[in-house]
Amino acid sequence: MRWSQLYVPTLREDPADADAASHRLLVRAGFVRQLMAGHYSLLPMAVRVRGKIVDVVREEMARIGSQEWILPAVHPAEIWQRTGRWEGMGEEMFRLKDRKGADLALGMTHEEIFTTLAQELSSYRQLPQMWYQFQTKFRDEPRPKSGLLRVREFTMKDSYSFDLDQAGLDRSFDLHHAAYTRIFARVGIPAIPVQASSGSMGGSASVEFMSPTPAGEDLVVHCPACRYAANVEKADSALPAAADGEALAAPERFDTPEARTIEELARLHGVPAEQQIKTLVLVADGRPLLALVRGDHSLVEQKLLDATGARTVRPADADEIKGLLGALPGSLGAVGVTGVTGVTGSADGTGGTGGTGGTGGTGGTGGTGLTVLADHALAGRTGMTTGANQDGVHLRGVDVARDIAVTRWADLREVRAGEPCVQCGEALEVVQTVEVGHIFKLGRKYTEALDVTVLGQDGAAVKPIMGSYGIGIERAIAAIVETHHDEKGIAWPVAVAPFEVAVVPIGKADEQTAAVVDDLYGRLRAERIDVVLDDRDERPGVKFADIELVGIPYRITVGPRGLKDGVVEVTTRATGETVQVPVAEAAAHVAALVRAAVAPHAG
Repeated sequence: MRWSQLYVPTLREDPADADAASHRLLVRAGFVRQLMAGHYSLLPMAVRVRGKIVDVVREEMARIGSQEWILPAVHPAEIWQRTGRWEGMGEEMFRLKDRKGADLALGMTHEEIFTTLAQELSSYRQLPQMWYQFQTKFRDEPRPKSGLLRVREFTMKDSYSFDLDQAGLDRSFDLHHAAYTRIFARVGIPAIPVQASSGSMGGSASVEFMSPTPAGEDLVVHCPACRYAANVEKADSALPAAADGEALAAPERFDTPEARTIEELARLHGVPAEQQIKTLVLVADGRPLLALVRGDHSLVEQKLLDATGARTVRPADADEIKGLLGALPGSLGAVGVTGVTGVTGSADGTGGTGGTGGTGGTGGTGGTGLTVLADHALAGRTGMTTGANQDGVHLRGVDVARDIAVTRWADLREVRAGEPCVQCGEALEVVQTVEVGHIFKLGRKYTEALDVTVLGQDGAAVKPIMGSYGIGIERAIAAIVETHHDEKGIAWPVAVAPFEVAVVPIGKADEQTAAVVDDLYGRLRAERIDVVLDDRDERPGVKFADIELVGIPYRITVGPRGLKDGVVEVTTRATGETVQVPVAEAAAHVAALVRAAVAPHAG
C-alpha cells in the first residue's frame, strides 16, 4: 500500500470533547469519527487494526475447539420473555416494533438465541459444544463517553459452551480463561483476571479481565503479594476489628440538631465514624429495605443486588423515607424497626419470598416489616451510635445483636486500599480499570427456560449446563491505545498495527533513492510484511510526525546522505531507537524484528 492512496485524515490538534487518551488519539490519528453519542465510524486504519484483533481471537477460539457462527442482531421479544430478561434488562435494551406490530429487540447479547439453536441437540454424544460469533451488539447506554470505551453500538466476540455436567462446564470455562489470557497477551492488553459479580447474566461464577487505565470506570481490588484480585463489586478484605463505644444497658437518646452526616456527628459529638451505623433506605424491585453499613464504609450497590436477588435498586425519596421511618435522612436508624422473616431473593440470585413481619416498631415503622440487611462489619458491635428515626435525635449505646432485628447478614461494603488481603494479609491496592473481557458460568438458567434437553448416557433426560464468554472488539482497540501511547501519538504493538513497517524516502528524489525504496518495498512484501510506502510529496518532518501519530512500529528512512554510505535508518516507534543498517540487509533485518515481536505470544 502507498500512503498517497490511503485515507488517513490526521489532525494537528486534540479534539475538544475527548477525555480519554484513546479517544483523543484515535480521532487525531484518523482512525474513528463520531456519528452521534456512542456511535462511531471506523475509518480504514481502524478496520485494519480491528481485523488483526479478530484474527487473533479466531485463532485462539479455534485452538480450544470453538466453532464460529453468525446470528441475527434483531430478536423476537418472546424468546427474551421466556427467560425473564425482556423486563430484567431494563432501559439498556433497544426495543422496537415491526410493521406488523411485533415486539423486537436489538441484541445486547445472544444467550437466548444460541440456546434456542441448541434445542436441536439431542444426545450426550453431541456434547460438549462451544460456539462463538462476531456480532454487532446494541445497548442504550445512558452515558456514552470516552470514545470507544463506552458506546451504544459495538462488536462483541461472544461464545457459549454447552456441557453435560458441572465438570464439563468447569473445563470449558478453564479453556476460555486460558484463551483469553493468550488473546490479551498477544494484542498487547495488560489484563488482570478478577472475581466478579454475574449481575443480570446469572450463574454461579464469573471472571472479568480488567485492564488498568485512568480512563476506566471500574475499580479492581488487587493484592500485589498473592495476586488476589476482584472487582470492587465482589471484593472482600480481612477487615481489622474496630473499637466499640461505651456499652449501655439500653440505647440512650441524645439531641443532634446540627448533625445530619457521619462527619458532622463525629466532629460535633465526638463519635468516631467506625462507631456509627449508616442507615440507607433503598427500594429494590419496588420493595423498600434498609441497608446498614459502618459509618466509615460505603455501600456497593451490586453487592446489595447480589444479596437480595433483586434486579433493580434505587435510593428511596424523602417522602418514602418519611413514610417508612418517620424522619428524614440524617436521623435514620434500624433500632425498633420490625424485621421480616425473608428477603426479596437469595444470595445466589435464585429468588425467594419476602416475609410480612409483625406490627409495631418505633419512629413510624408500624405495619408491615422492613427487610434489614446488615454488613458483616457490624456483627457483634456494641456501643454504636445511629439515628433515632426522629429528626435531630440519635441513639448511643446500641448493641447490634440486642437492639436491631437484622433480616440477613451480607457483604455489602466497599473494600478500600490498604486493608489486609483476605488471602495473605498484605495491604490491598485499588486500581482503576476498564473491562476488556468477561466469562460466566451460567448454569442451567437458559436451557431450563428454553427447554433444551438431551438424553444422558443412562437414557435419562438432561438439561445441558452453559457458559458465556465475551470480548468487546472496539473496546479492545481503545484499551490497547490506553496502554501503548506517548506524547507523539499511538505506539501499536506489532501484532495489531495497521501496518508493521513504513518505508519513507526523504531528500531530493533521484533514481538511486527510488530504486532502493522500490526494492525494499518489494522485498518486505515478499517476506509477507505489512508495509506502507510513504510516497507523499511532503517534508520529512511531516511524514515522521504522521507515522508516529498513527503508530506504525518500524520506520525505514531512505535518503541520499545515507545511501552514500550504503545504509538506511531503521527506527523503532516504541523506543525511539534508530540504527543504521546496510541497504542489502535492511529488509531481512526489519522482517526479523517484526517476527520476533509477534513470536513470543503466537504459539
